[in-house]
Amino acid sequence: MEKRLFLGDEAIAQAAIDAGLSGVYSYPGTPSTEITEYIQTSAEAQANAIRSRWCTNEKTAMEAALGMSYAGKRTLCCMKHVGMNVAADCFMNAAMSGINGGMIIITADDPSMHSSQNEQDNRYYGHFALLPMLEPSSQQEAYDMVYDGFELSERLGYPVLLRITTRMAHSRAGVATRQKQSQRPLQCPADGRQRYILLPAIARQRYRKLIDAQCDMTAASETSPFNHYYDAANKKLGIVATGIAFNYLSENYPDGFEHPVLKICQYPLPVELIRKLVGECDEILLLEEGYPYVEERLKGLLSKGLKIKGRLDGTLPRDGELTPDSVARALGRQTTSTYRTPELVAPRPPALCQGCGHRDLYEALNEVIKDYPDAKIFSDIGCYTLGALPPFRAIDSCIDMGASITMAKGAADAGLFPAVSVIGDSTFTHSGMTGLLDCVNENTRITIIISDNETTAMTGGQDSAGTGRIEAICQGIGVAPEHIRVVVPLKKNYEEMKRMIREEIEYQGVSVIIPRRECIQTHARKVRNQKS
Repeated sequence: MEKRLFLGDEAIAQAAIDAGLSGVYSYPGTPSTEITEYIQTSAEAQANAIRSRWCTNEKTAMEAALGMSYAGKRTLCCMKHVGMNVAADCFMNAAMSGINGGMIIITADDPSMHSSQNEQDNRYYGHFALLPMLEPSSQQEAYDMVYDGFELSERLGYPVLLRITTRMAHSRAGVATRQKQSQRPLQCPADGRQRYILLPAIARQRYRKLIDAQCDMTAASETSPFNHYYDAANKKLGIVATGIAFNYLSENYPDGFEHPVLKICQYPLPVELIRKLVGECDEILLLEEGYPYVEERLKGLLSKGLKIKGRLDGTLPRDGELTPDSVARALGRQTTSTYRTPELVAPRPPALCQGCGHRDLYEALNEVIKDYPDAKIFSDIGCYTLGALPPFRAIDSCIDMGASITMAKGAADAGLFPAVSVIGDSTFTHSGMTGLLDCVNENTRITIIISDNETTAMTGGQDSAGTGRIEAICQGIGVAPEHIRVVVPLKKNYEEMKRMIREEIEYQGVSVIIPRRECIQTHARKVRNQKS
């Protein structure tokens, strides 16, 4: 065994490599991105020909991962929490088909919304799909859960959902690695047609098997080393702590717990362990990162007379991350603020980089839009979302990946003029192409600006699936070639950009403008790499 310093994301990646991984399928999204990037840059992964290129979106990633599992190989699928919404169709049905080679699906949730549109807790997805879930409380557990999770997946016959949060993903700790395993041989399932063709007659059979498998999944949770009961003398209070919340609880009791504690890091809920805690304690405190998932389940499992404290009754905040201090307050322990932010430190909101092509686009767009008092700019997920902030204040919406085009279409259908969409190149290939097809099919009067910086810049400059193909995609979907227009967003082309935007706004149909200039950060990295 070797001990190494890892981010939580890196521990997950190394564990997958050590457990005989054959492929990782992902779309970049904070806080999950570093898992795939670690595998991409690992000499060991390269030597073992582990497949690790980025996918077009989370749905294609999960489907490809399921395909590799079908072929008998161990596979990893990674995404941030909102990516699960995109992959949900495959996720739910993979629970019906089951797996062949071990398959672990990583959901990196983002409580407090550090870089996300919402705080959704994807333990509800695992519960919805009736699949086993793991939730590490430390970087060592993140490693061990992945290393052992492939075997658990193969033993149960289903994908395993591993849920981490931002603090787990992006904090470091020493991790002891384990013996390296070989990749599994190519071996397709003998009963593949009875499992993977989800016609209603087969799906009904598979659903009954999934329900029957719940007993095995619960039994695995009851005996899991990741679920543990810590006894203590003061039984006035019993504490249930899940995932990283157990870490925060431990920080408050460095010399041992005062009250009995049930640590839950594997699901379905270990019902017998819960009953043991409840039978011994007068009231229960729930500590969990995210939604009150376990708290709601306990209220259904337990007698009405037992008091349960947590997020639902206000003992803990209903939103945002937990911290050691918020846990201490829930325990009635005194907290002291060790550090205070100096008054001279002013908050600095995020901003588009100086020299970014999006800046030149927004300056030109704002100038043109002044002539259209009813204009609305529907934007999307990416660096260019910062166009909402000063000095630009150039956009009116940002909801989810790809929504800029379809929202602009709906507004145009309602009679709004002009309806303008701003979307990035990576987001366009992720979720925007189908919306463009809807516009083409109805010849919607809409101007779509695909701001192409030739990378997935917001998450660190990963490859963009559409690089070099945007015009061909738009033309293939059916946009008239004369209304697919490309410009380099620079100050010297300012008047040309304004003229182009104005002309396409006035066009009675679907038009696409592509301001294209390489991301300044990506370009700087290339220059540095060339010099070194």
